Amino acid sequence: MSAWFRRLLVVVPLLFVSVAQAGIAAGDTPPDFLGQTRKGEDIHVSDMHGKVVVVAFWASWCQYCMKEFPVLANIQKLVSPQQLQVVAIDQDDRNTFVQLSRALAKVTPDVIYTRDQGPVGKTYEVKSIPRTLLIDRDGKVAYVHFGYGDDTLNDLANEINTLLAKPAGQVAPPSS
Repeated sequence: MSAWFRRLLVVVPLLFVSVAQAGIAAGDTPPDFLGQTRKGEDIHVSDMHGKVVVVAFWASWCQYCMKEFPVLANIQKLVSPQQLQVVAIDQDDRNTFVQLSRALAKVTPDVIYTRDQGPVGKTYEVKSIPRTLLIDRDGKVAYVHFGYGDDTLNDLANEINTLLAKPAGQVAPPSS
């Protein structure tokens, strides 16, 4: 195998990964609209100013999402909704969303469930899931996670604790 071909085998997958992960980044002001609840209520980032907001794009058919979701729900249980708000944006079809959000709301009532409705995923440039954004108290994206793995839990906990410790008006450290 030629050296040129071997380099191509390394570079091409890296290009696809970077393209798939392009989008909203740390330091950006995220799009305001996060979708509608199953009751038809609009959810906006601006309505949560002063809170740390976790925005998680997920779907029931995504195995990694289903591993991440209980972690996020438990974090919401541990932290007051006055300090932290988890918003779970479902990528499933309408019927699945209604059924899941109704069932999950009984278990984790403080998590806000919204349906993607197409435009939300597009404005957030979500090309793969799970995708999780942590938004600081001032409404800026502080951290972005692509995918989910065992090491993600510690990162999420540390980042959320860092954001909760900072009052509004203080910039979070850049995402790694």
